[in-house]
This record gives sequence, structure tokens and C-alpha cells, in this order.
Amino acid sequence: MAKNLLIVESPAKAKTIEKILGDDFEVKSCYGHIRDLEKNDMGIDIKNGFAPKYIVAEDKEKVVKDLKSSMKKSTEVWLASDEDREGESISWHLAEVLGLDPKTTKRIVFHEITKPAIEKAVKNPRTINMALVDAQQARRILDRIVGFELSPVLWRKIGMKGGLSAGRVQSVAVKLIAEKEREINHFKPVSTFKLEASLAATDINNKAVTFKAEGAKYTTPDDAEKFLQSCIGAKYTVKDIQVKPGKRTPAAPFTTSTLQQEASRKLGYGVSKTMLLAQKLYESGKITYMRTDSVALSETATESIKNEIAKSYGDKYLQLRKYKNKNESAQEAHEAIRPTYMEEHSVDDSDLNRLYELIWKRTIASQMSDAELEKTTAKINISTNNQDLTASGEVMKFDGFLKVYTESTDDEETDEEDQEGRLPTLAIGQVLDFKQMTATERFSRPGARYTEASLVKKLEELGIGRPSTYAPTISTVIKRSYVEKRDKEGVKRDFRVLRLKDDAIEKITEQENTGAERSKLFPTDLGLVVTDFLNQHFTKVMDYSFTANIEEEFDKIAEGKMLWSKMVGDFYTPFHIGVEHTLETAERAKGERLLGVDVSGKPISARMGRYGPMVQIGAQDDEEKPRFAKLKATQSIETITLEEAMDLFKLPRTLGQFEDKDITVNIGRFGAYAAHDGKFYSLNKEMDPYTVEFAEVAPMVEEKRKAKDERTVKVFEKEKIQLLRGPYGPYIKQGLRNYKLSKEQQERVADLTIEEVKAVIEELKANPPKKSFRKKKA
Repeated sequence: MAKNLLIVESPAKAKTIEKILGDDFEVKSCYGHIRDLEKNDMGIDIKNGFAPKYIVAEDKEKVVKDLKSSMKKSTEVWLASDEDREGESISWHLAEVLGLDPKTTKRIVFHEITKPAIEKAVKNPRTINMALVDAQQARRILDRIVGFELSPVLWRKIGMKGGLSAGRVQSVAVKLIAEKEREINHFKPVSTFKLEASLAATDINNKAVTFKAEGAKYTTPDDAEKFLQSCIGAKYTVKDIQVKPGKRTPAAPFTTSTLQQEASRKLGYGVSKTMLLAQKLYESGKITYMRTDSVALSETATESIKNEIAKSYGDKYLQLRKYKNKNESAQEAHEAIRPTYMEEHSVDDSDLNRLYELIWKRTIASQMSDAELEKTTAKINISTNNQDLTASGEVMKFDGFLKVYTESTDDEETDEEDQEGRLPTLAIGQVLDFKQMTATERFSRPGARYTEASLVKKLEELGIGRPSTYAPTISTVIKRSYVEKRDKEGVKRDFRVLRLKDDAIEKITEQENTGAERSKLFPTDLGLVVTDFLNQHFTKVMDYSFTANIEEEFDKIAEGKMLWSKMVGDFYTPFHIGVEHTLETAERAKGERLLGVDVSGKPISARMGRYGPMVQIGAQDDEEKPRFAKLKATQSIETITLEEAMDLFKLPRTLGQFEDKDITVNIGRFGAYAAHDGKFYSLNKEMDPYTVEFAEVAPMVEEKRKAKDERTVKVFEKEKIQLLRGPYGPYIKQGLRNYKLSKEQQERVADLTIEEVKAVIEELKANPPKKSFRKKKA
């Protein structure tokens, strides 16, 4: 019998640690948080110092029972949840639920799941750090207060079908995305004409090498053409050459946010996927703890990296460095994210391996030599106008850390422009061969929309959130339909090119695809309306500095320098007054925008409706009922034009007759559909209700009707109850709810009476089946 019970958060971690500790320890998992605030009545006693009311989650009751059973067979219980505020809080909740004394129960922490780290932790236990627990509790209580009090305000003042909700950090994140979208929508591109000459020189092998040289930029095509005219018949001579040594230095090892950013840029992973894979790597003992804002490496790690560089690349590639955090209050600054064993270059699982290799390369590169470069800049004189062109080239003298790893950036344009080529060997006074010169029209571009990773970077820069909050924040705003993660198709745009060749100037118009984006974050109309409403009525809560200041106060609580209840109280009082004032005085928010008037003089507007964004012809108080049309998924209240709005009123469209009945297409609450003979069929994804033809829809209606008929066993028209066949056998459908039949009832489904069916429905309503507890996969 094991003398010690060690409780960790995940079963994968439990297996790894149990192998390390041997027979003296039984290692069990609590599967994360075992209890949370009650959902009814906020779960917080406001009048009694914001005392939280915690309950064990329904799906964790069996876990608690199992842990209590294991306790009876053990002489001592150890708590080993993660070493951050969430982990400390989990240990405290375990102590409370299992009847352990937080002041004496052994609590161990480690930054990596390796034999030396676990054994060292067991030899140096501590007790639960209540300051860290208080910091987590303050965050949880504050977030519950904001969500609980703001959400009813949104229900009443925006009132879409389906409950709206708000969150302290999430609402600020949506505001950032909304501001970026409006900045892009209001951006007016400005064109300039960029000069570039193609020149050639002979290399040491007497072979001609062509290279590019750039000139000034001109704001009008006339100015650009005048300059090209002045270059006709010119001689191009090397006027000056400067060769300067340069270097590139490796980036620091990964923190949570920099890992999320690089995994997004290099691997195309979303923030949640990165954290899921990183957690698996940590729990299987492959990397150090993945929630950290520290860039430091331990001496043991540095020694291991040093040996690996010397063995794999040689001593000339070694340059040991110590990285320091810019943020003095880095939360629980453990260590950077790094492999636990540098000699392991890969892991077995292919998906995990992509992330592991990224971490391995970044870690090893951080202790490698600078890359040494030689940058050549040549000034080239044009004889006919005494203007200079500039040609630049870069030669790698020593690759250093670039042998292993190159950091990416979010700026695609900079990445492209930074790729400098090599120049031929040039000499001052050398006359160059002229091939051609172009003045190409280029347009200024707005700032890029946020990716998940660049949003994390921005939140971190503003001091909003901490490593553990980034992934759930982004998941939440997408889940609430305030933000969409999607691609955007580019549009064709003409640009002008003036080309000087063979002493003649040619004018050309070419086309480029512009504005295409992949996996970017777009605010929905709902997100914009909610953001504007909160910005107007809860300015402080939506203020970036105020939100960052709250994070600093959480840090002070974690350091034992501030009482959590006082901090929450200072926030709550003015916030609650603001909520009550807004409920009484604020007008209903619709995000309404007037687009114009129709031929009869009725106003045409775009606004939020009960089921989402829509356009409307007429006013609510008109004698004649207004007409409505739903916006397409790619349209927005803020950017839709009058012409686009009028196109939406072309629905419903009658396509023709099938079996002597009209087929019409329209858009409803659940998307585009075809209607025929009183029945409705969802249009296939590729079908646009505005352009789809009868020849495409009629066969689809026939096919779906046949499938529906085969699926239908029996229909009780009066009661609006159906008996249908599904993938798991026959079942009852009443409205939008389904009811399961027993095996015996499924076998005689065609013979079931309405009385029997009603009895099944009543029984299942009175005694709904309990959700079975499923263990989370490691």
C-alpha cells in the first residue's frame, strides 16, 4: 500500500510522475478545478466582504469521492498542482474539500517533469501560498461580478435573441479588434511611384550579373515620367561604395506569448491549439512549464545547451547569454519554455513534434553566436540629371544562430522588403550597363488586422491579462460571436507602370490582388454594437490603462501587499452605481445607420435586429409595415452601401414550378433555404440564394425530400410530434427537442401510439438522463 497520495491536475502528468516516484506514492489526478462559484445568485456574498460561495462541480463529484477513498488508504496527502495562481488555487480548493489543513499539508512545485526536478520538489515541500490563492480568487470574483452585472444590461439594452454577456478582459480584447477594423475601414490609400533600375556589371569570371538599384519616390505619374525622360541616354557610374559589418542577435527563449506568436506565424496554429500541444509536451516530461512570462534559463539548462551546441555545431557557434525580463512583475517567473532534455531533438507524435522542434530550435539558438554580415551600399550616379540610385546587398560571413533558427515577424511587407540580394563586385568610377528603369505605382496600406498571436502580443504590451488568460480570452470572444476568425478574399486593383527601355517610355496598366487575408480576427456587427454601448456607458471598465492597473493590483495581492477584498470593494462600488444608472437611463442600442431613401421616400437603414444584422425599408411607426432583409455573412452594418442593401430585398425569389408547386429561395434564422409545397430544405453550402437557378435547386429538393421521407417513421400532425430514424436508431422529435426511445420501443416504433409517445416525453421531462462523467483525455 502506498504511504503517500500525491494529487496533480491531469492524468497524463500523474502517469509520468508515478513512474518517477515509485511504489511509495500513489499519484492521482483531480482533472483541474474541482469546484467553482455557484451559478445561482452570482455565487458571491456582496454584503459580507464579497465572500465566495463555492460548490463542487457535478462532473467532479465522482473525482472527489475517488480521492477521498484513496486518502483513507494513505498516511499523507501531498498537493502538486501547477505553480501559478490557478494551480495554487486548485491546491487550496482540494484542501478545503478533502478536509486538509492548508497550513500543514505538503505542497510541492516543479517547472519540469523530470526525475531530478520531482525528487528535489519532494525533498523541499512547502505549504499553500494563500497570497497566490487570494490573487486568483480576486480575479475570479471580479470577473464574475462584471459578467453577472453587465450581462442583464446588454439583454435589456441590446436585446438580441439569445443571451448576451460581457467580460472584463474579453470586452477590452473585442474593443481592440473593433478599433483596428474601423481604422482599416476609414483608411484612404495614397499612391506613389517607386523607381527601380535594372543594371548589370561583369563579375570576375567576365559574366554579366544583373542587380536592382532604387531611386526616389514620386507622388504623381507626371513627375515620375519627367524623371524617366531626364534619364534617356544617361550613363550610370558607381559614385561611392560603403561596406559595413553587421550582426544579428538571437531572440530570447520562449515565454507563453512569444511561443503563441511564433507557432501562429511558423506553424499556423491558433493560440488554443498551441497551448493544448504545449500542455501535452509538459505533462509527458518533454518541456518545462508552458505558462510563464520569464525568459530566464536555469544554470543546469544553460550547461546542457552549451554541451549540445559544442557537440552538434562546434565551439565557434557558442555564445552564452543571460536574458532578463522587461516586466519586473512577471507573474511567478519560473523559467522560459524549453526542452527538459536538450539531447532529445524530436518527439514521436508528428503534431507535437512540430511544436517541440520550434521550442528546441529557439532554445538552442538563444545561446548561439551572433550571425555576422557584411552590408554593401553602392551609390550610382545618373549623368543626365545628377541624381543618385542606391543598390544594397548583404553577404553572410558567419551564419551563427541562423544555422538553426530565424524569428518571424507579423509584418508581411517588411519580411518581403528585407530580403536583400547579393551585389556583384563593384568599383568606384565603374560604368554600368543599363537594362531598364520602371516607375511602379504602389499604394499605402492600413495596419493589418489582428491574428490570434498579434492580439496576444498587443494585450501583453498593454499589460492586460497574463499567460494563463490569453487562450481562454480569445476562445470566449469567438464563442460569443463578438469576433470571427476567417479569411478575406482580395480584390483586383489596377496600378500603373512607366517603363524606360531602349530610350523609349512605355505606359502600362497592370493588375494586382490586394487585401487578401488569412485567419484574421474580424469584429461582428454584434461585437461592434456591444463595444460601442460599453464604451459609452462603462468608459472605465473599457479603458486599457484601467484594465492593466487591475492586473497590477492582482500582482500586489499575489505578493501579499494588498487585501483582495479591499481591491474588489474599490472596484465594485462605482461599477455597481454605473450599472444601475445605465439600466435606468440608457437608450436601446441598435447600431443603426441611415443608408438613404427608396423611391417612395421611405428611409432605408441598417441595424441590429433580434436575430442579427439586417436592413430595413420604412420606420416602425409607419402605417405600412416595414420590410426587412438579413445581411450576408460578409457584410457589415458599418460598410454596406445603399446599392448592396437594395439587392438584399430581391429575396424571396421564385425560381419556377416543380410538380405544379412554386420553388422559392430565401434566407431565414438558420440560413438559406428552398421552400416547396409547405416544406423547407436548407440550400447546399455552395448555393447562393441570390443567384442560384431552378435547375440546381429542383434536384436538391427532390433528393432531400426523399431522404426526409425515408427518415420519417410516423407523424402525429395534431400534436406536432414526429418519430424519426437517426444514426443511433429511432427517436421522438417534438419542436426542437429530441427524446430517446428504449430498445424495446425502437423495435416496434411504427406501432407506437400517441399516448405511449406522450408518456415517454413526460417521463424524460420529469427524470432527465444524467450526463455521464467522462475522464478528460490526456
